[in-house]
Amino acid sequence: MNPLSEFRSFITDLMPKLAFPADSQSTFLSALDKISADKTATVWFLSLLAQHDKSETCDYPQMLDHIKAMSEVVGVHEYTLSTLLFLCLAKKLRERYGEKEISEEIFIASLTDLTYKLHECREIYKLDGTYVAWWFPGYFRLTRFALGRLQFEIVRLQKDYKIGETLLPKDSKAINMHIPRSGKLIHDEVLEAYKLAAEFFRDEFQNEPVIFTCNSWLLYPFNFTFLPKESNLGLFYGDFNVVEVSEYEASSGTFRTVFGLEDVTDPSELPRDTTLRRAYAERIEKGEPIGVGRGFFIYEDGKIIKE
Repeated sequence: MNPLSEFRSFITDLMPKLAFPADSQSTFLSALDKISADKTATVWFLSLLAQHDKSETCDYPQMLDHIKAMSEVVGVHEYTLSTLLFLCLAKKLRERYGEKEISEEIFIASLTDLTYKLHECREIYKLDGTYVAWWFPGYFRLTRFALGRLQFEIVRLQKDYKIGETLLPKDSKAINMHIPRSGKLIHDEVLEAYKLAAEFFRDEFQNEPVIFTCNSWLLYPFNFTFLPKESNLGLFYGDFNVVEVSEYEASSGTFRTVFGLEDVTDPSELPRDTTLRRAYAERIEKGEPIGVGRGFFIYEDGKIIKE
């Protein structure tokens, strides 16, 4: 019996639940078959899976270094093998969700970030896989979860912040959020996600106020020189006290996030098919900086308290 057959069966069942495109499903099954056909690669891959089975705090960066080396041995792109690894690791992850009585719904929603990143990789690099494999260990360490439209994790503040008259001291807890590229940021769905996260992490705060934070280019104040306050992004921005702004030159990360491109040598060629892309293209062409904003709000009794 092929020692990887149980994983092949598992991911065959999992990928449709994550809404992987049919051709991508075939790509990952073919990649697993290539590993299975090589005895050395099979032992190597199983050893990586075993590391995760032993502990959810395993050395993921080291595992991904192994995946990069393995890609050269089996002739499958590193981005493809990285996603394949996480698909297989999900077998043990599902067990851990069950042990902690976290629902199957949250398990599937959280892993669907593999799908979002898969689509980004297909768009930019024309490959099935992920170019941000470093991002996923948070899900497998059971520290990051998708709850409704957004993704959340508990963080410790790295310095003091102030919301109105409320001091948030260094090392205090906050619910940090991420916004996946999964469609429009409908504000009613965002508000529901806040509610779900406050309930999910309620034990982390006991009698302390629940603090939400976000550090994102979506909170960069420049956006709201051209986006209406009543737009989806405008309403999201309005939820926060933006207390810190960092600026930098446009980079490949900017081009991927805003424009869906790997890189650009001539800013005049940037797509301008939306208001947001047009504004960023013009700003980059002028050599002006872009940036991110860090915002906070207090959440109490289902309501956002900004001050």
